Amino acid sequence: MREFKRTDRVGDQLQKELAVLIQREVKDPRLGMVTVSGVTVSRDLGYADVYVTLLGEESPERIRENLQVLKNAAGFLRSQIARRIKLRHVPELRFHFDESVVRGQRLSSLIDEAVESDRARHEGEEDGNGGEERG
Repeated sequence: MREFKRTDRVGDQLQKELAVLIQREVKDPRLGMVTVSGVTVSRDLGYADVYVTLLGEESPERIRENLQVLKNAAGFLRSQIARRIKLRHVPELRFHFDESVVRGQRLSSLIDEAVESDRARHEGEEDGNGGEERG
């Protein structure tokens, strides 16, 4: 049970450090506004799955391009993390696009549409019924 707590702590620390490093140190012009949304570290601390989101346009080509830039910068990022965090072995970084944020936005907009549609239907019924009761 204890090792899971350690992997969580290491993941949280990696998330904080990577967020800063990606913003300030990765100088590739192809890289958009990337946010590190989560890091999951393997039990043996051999690798870390880094989940990122993009601000703005999220076309499949743009996502692929940003992931490639991050993959190319993974060695540099690991070396910087080794200087900042005291770990015997810095996990290998594997970058993934976090679709949960996009899915959440899509669900939220669908809910908003349904609420608006429901409100419009109720207003239409009140207008129709109100006239009949008075007459």
